[in-house]
Amino acid sequence: MGKFTEYQLPLQSLPEGEHRFTYHLGKQFFDNMESADVRDANIDVELVVVHKGDVYDLTMHLTGTLTVLCDRCLDDMELPVDTVYHIMVKYGDTYRDDSDDILEIPRSDAYLNIAYMLFDTASLAIPIKHVHPMGKCNRQMSAALRRHSAHSATDEDAELEQLVDEMDNMDAEADSNSATDPRWDALKGLIPDDDEK
Repeated sequence: MGKFTEYQLPLQSLPEGEHRFTYHLGKQFFDNMESADVRDANIDVELVVVHKGDVYDLTMHLTGTLTVLCDRCLDDMELPVDTVYHIMVKYGDTYRDDSDDILEIPRSDAYLNIAYMLFDTASLAIPIKHVHPMGKCNRQMSAALRRHSAHSATDEDAELEQLVDEMDNMDAEADSNSATDPRWDALKGLIPDDDEK
């Protein structure tokens, strides 16, 4: 028995009409997917399949929580998940997923394994930056981060100030050492002074 056999949807045996399925995604599901980001999960999935003609209309609604590491303090934090994924599936000659809306699978496949669709949908619900609300981070880690940030900012500011001074000195030397091109001097004579206007 494979890791994801419970997520195999028996498409060919579904009669026409609406069908509902429920799944639960826990820590083991994300461990099986080898996800390093998700530390724990408690997600309920409601899948609605509408079979009409040769098309299967799938709508997956995921609700629950994912536990990930806070980017700021590295403690566990829970993220709420409430997302929907919709795709249409039909049978064809080969496997084709070049469209965002339609998935074509070979007629020889009696089942459609939706485990990766569920994993991708849950993973996309995780924001790029995930941090605790203000005041909820680990206090010791936050204090260490502030000390380090303050020290780094002071060093960076001093280095930046020194670099700007050096560039100003170089510009001043270049201005004093450079003679103007006589061709430009002749052209400047063509522009009337403000007094002549």
